[in-house]
This record gives sequence, structure tokens and C-alpha cells, in this order.
Amino acid sequence: MALRLGDIAPDFEQDSSEGRIRFHAWLGDSWGVLFSHPADYTPVCTTELGLTARLKDEFARRGVKAIALSVDNVDSHRGWIQDINETQSTQVNFPILADGDRKVSQLYDMIHPNANETLTVRSLFIIDPKKKVRLIITYPASTGRNFNEILRVIDSLQLTDNHSVATPGNWQDGDDVVIVPSLKDEAVIREKFPKGYQAVRPYLRLTPQPNK
Repeated sequence: MALRLGDIAPDFEQDSSEGRIRFHAWLGDSWGVLFSHPADYTPVCTTELGLTARLKDEFARRGVKAIALSVDNVDSHRGWIQDINETQSTQVNFPILADGDRKVSQLYDMIHPNANETLTVRSLFIIDPKKKVRLIITYPASTGRNFNEILRVIDSLQLTDNHSVATPGNWQDGDDVVIVPSLKDEAVIREKFPKGYQAVRPYLRLTPQPNK
């Protein structure tokens, strides 16, 4: 059965470019981004892994660990990492899982037979510190991921976990947010949102981002 939002991310133990990893223990209390690649030495994947490495400080600032996956072996990964570092002007600073037995790919439903019977699609999962799956995105093999969007979603999840708000379409960190419709007590609203709010409709109440 495919993973759904709110499910506990399956634990596993697998080899990687940085040694043996037991996934839940490796995550610890951090957020996680687990993302798969069809194969090593592929052009789009090379740019994605380089971009992820260059975003190290942005992930760290949000308490996020990144981990990639490919069905190729560790030796292949290590050779590919040298190419990534040279062509993308960076240093890969996160592990790449070696999933030759497809164990992780099957746990996370990363192989879609109608697309390819053996290689993983471009799946990406955001996992919170409680090990719950909070976002699932699947891209076709031909389309590289937008990691600015991944960071934007993490910002939204971390904000909305701690405040009674949701983030509107195209929201960016620092923009106004929406007070959740379930919050109706005016005294509580005034306490939670001392900057006030604009009621565009009774169900659509905009307020400045509360942690700014």
C-alpha cells in the first residue's frame, strides 16, 4: 500500500556513500528530506544533488537532513559524487543510499512500473521529527525538482505546526498568512495575533506572519 500523508515513514537499514544507515536513528530529532534518483551518472540528477549540497546552510537553518537514493551501489555513488563536486562546484555533504535490492524503493513506493519497471521515479518525501510523512511529491524522470519549493514547504510546515495558521497560494516566508477557520474565539484570536487581522470574508482572515 502506498504511503500517505501522516503515515510513519518506514524505517530501514541500508548501505550508503557515508556507511551503513539506520534511517530513524540517523534522522534523530531532525526533519528529513528523502529523495530518489533513477540512476547514477544521469544529467538531471547531477544538477539536483549539486543544488542540494549548495543549500546545506539553508537546510541546516531549518533543522533538516537531506538523504538521496539510487539503485546503484556504493562504489558507483562515490565515483559519481566526484563528478558532482567537479561539475557543480560544490562538495556533496549528505549520504546517497545504495538501494540495489530495491528495499527502500519498495517501502516508499518509488518504482512505478508504467514509467519504468526497475528504476525509481523522482520521488521526494518530507518527514518531520516524529517520523511522520508530511509531503510527497513525484516528478517524471525528465523534470528536475525545484528545491526552493521544498524549502518553502518546510517553512510552511514548521510555521503552521506552531501557530494556528495556514499559508496561502504562492506564500513566501514573511508574507501574510491565513487564520485557520476552526479558530473562532475573538479573545483567543486577539491574544494569538496581536498585530490584528483583515477579514476578507468570515472564513478568509489574513494576518501578518506571527513569528516575524
